[in-house]
Amino acid sequence: MTALFNPRTPDFSEFDAPTRRIFEATIDYFETLGKRQLLEDDRERVWYADFLDFVKRERVFATLLTPAAEAAGDPDKRWDTARIAMMSKILGFYGIQYWYVWQVSILGLGPIWQSSNADAKRKAADLLDSGAIFAFGLSEKEHGADIYQTDMVLTPNSRGGYSATGGKYYIGNGNLAGMVSVFGRIEGIEGPEGYVFFVADSQHKAYKLRDNVVASQMYVAAFDLEKYPVAKKDILHTGPAAFDAAINTVNVGKFNLGFGAIGIVEHSFYEALTHAENRVLFDTKVTDFAQVRRLFTDSYARLLAMKLYSERSIDYMRSASIDDRRYVLYNSIEKMTVTRQGLKAIEDMFDIISARGFEKDTYFQMGALGIMGLPKLEGTVHINLALALKFMPNYLFNPADTSLALLGLRDPKKAEQSRIPDGAFRTVFSLSRKAIRSAGPVVNRLRPAKSAFAPVPTRRDFADDKFLFEQGPTKGLFKVKFHDWRPTFEKAAHLPNVGKFVEQIDALQALLGSAPPSKSQRADLDFLLSFGEMFSLIPFAELILEQAAIAGTDDAVVDQIFDVFVRDFSTHALALSAKPTATPAQYAGALKAIQRPVADADRFEKVWAQARAHANTYEMNP
Repeated sequence: MTALFNPRTPDFSEFDAPTRRIFEATIDYFETLGKRQLLEDDRERVWYADFLDFVKRERVFATLLTPAAEAAGDPDKRWDTARIAMMSKILGFYGIQYWYVWQVSILGLGPIWQSSNADAKRKAADLLDSGAIFAFGLSEKEHGADIYQTDMVLTPNSRGGYSATGGKYYIGNGNLAGMVSVFGRIEGIEGPEGYVFFVADSQHKAYKLRDNVVASQMYVAAFDLEKYPVAKKDILHTGPAAFDAAINTVNVGKFNLGFGAIGIVEHSFYEALTHAENRVLFDTKVTDFAQVRRLFTDSYARLLAMKLYSERSIDYMRSASIDDRRYVLYNSIEKMTVTRQGLKAIEDMFDIISARGFEKDTYFQMGALGIMGLPKLEGTVHINLALALKFMPNYLFNPADTSLALLGLRDPKKAEQSRIPDGAFRTVFSLSRKAIRSAGPVVNRLRPAKSAFAPVPTRRDFADDKFLFEQGPTKGLFKVKFHDWRPTFEKAAHLPNVGKFVEQIDALQALLGSAPPSKSQRADLDFLLSFGEMFSLIPFAELILEQAAIAGTDDAVVDQIFDVFVRDFSTHALALSAKPTATPAQYAGALKAIQRPVADADRFEKVWAQARAHANTYEMNP
């Protein structure tokens, strides 16, 4: 998992033969197209009809995006998160615009595959076979992606159908989608009972395409429906089920954002490193400057962290069930944390190559612009941080881990005689201040309780991930349980910076227990998001450690990754301490989370040597 993707020597051995063929054909398509044409098409905003012809010819979307239940017996078709993730990385590697047409088709298919509308599902499967693309009509200009508000109104008619009128905005593939999954509400029905998802045809005369709202090769549409006829056969979901279909579709779709970011950073890393390695300034090779070595090593560590986390998160997505919804947190982190780690890596490399990163013959200038958009898609970073906060109480203080449960005890002296009942932690902000101060000696004598979950295996089996279209109601995220995460960190405690990071976790827990946000602070999202920033790094780090153990990742690499994390955590803690509404106790608690990573020159040089070895190993065909 520490090897970078190299189109010259790709390793697809974990996939079956039909999947390997698609991946290899995709690489061959782009390498034959060549870098010069790739960049020119991007500059000239050329609609990628040739790429879509390739998709149709090689049955790329049809094979990878058709669930087994709709495959009509085709053994190669299934919804397999592992191979969808790999295709997302490959497409990101060659251009975010190609990733985007794939990503938006995934979103558009989500409400269809979740529905009980057999006719719509059969039509979607047939369209995939014909090479069609799809669109997800959720966002509106006035409301953004706020699905509680929609001005797309369906008026009942005398024939048992509806007439739809309203506009949608920022809808990828909205120009040529074979089916557009559109969210709206039925006139005269208030609240969630009035929600509806239906399918529309982008070529229908009542479908008015207004504009491409971005200056890009991709098409991000503004469109209006003007008395668009919606028959009963066009309805996918009604009532609360339509709301759930929207959220669950985003749960599936946003998972791919991190993999697109990995592809962008990998290609950019090759290009930036090779440029720097072959450039001499002031009689010194650029890669011999101390600051350059540090920036490249940080970028490399962030990239490997992105890859390790993402590989492990696939396993949790594929093993999810109605009783195991941990994936909702992990795919939020895939969307916001992985993409922003990639953005930071790009920014550091930009500081190295400087003006070269703007030049028109580089992939870097295209990749840098593309990765800026990824954290903003499928919900802003702020939305996903707020979502992560919903999981923080159970993750950090779930009574499945007795030592952590102590932080919520009113009487910690009883800890060794009784267990905390499920549901005792309504919110992390109600924890006893007295308990956190007095629990320390007891905590040290306790062993963590047995986890409620069996270990999640590596999931690269050739299976259909049908649960992703059977996720059910989206409520109750506060009740989602998590396994005991402490043992994962304990197994890596011999690494100095993992130990430093655990000290930061302890400091965050102590802060939440001893100086929780007040009622007014809980209404201040800007204040709370600082907690979200620190918290989201913890499950991110945990899954990295899990995957590092599975993959046998070099300890030097892992410790260097955590060198970066200790600094990131400290940055967020400092930001919290600087909030004008922070109390003196919160200020002091936040400062305790600021740590200095453990420096090790030998470890740094070893990781830098690994990173530097990628110079001159890949350049896209001209």
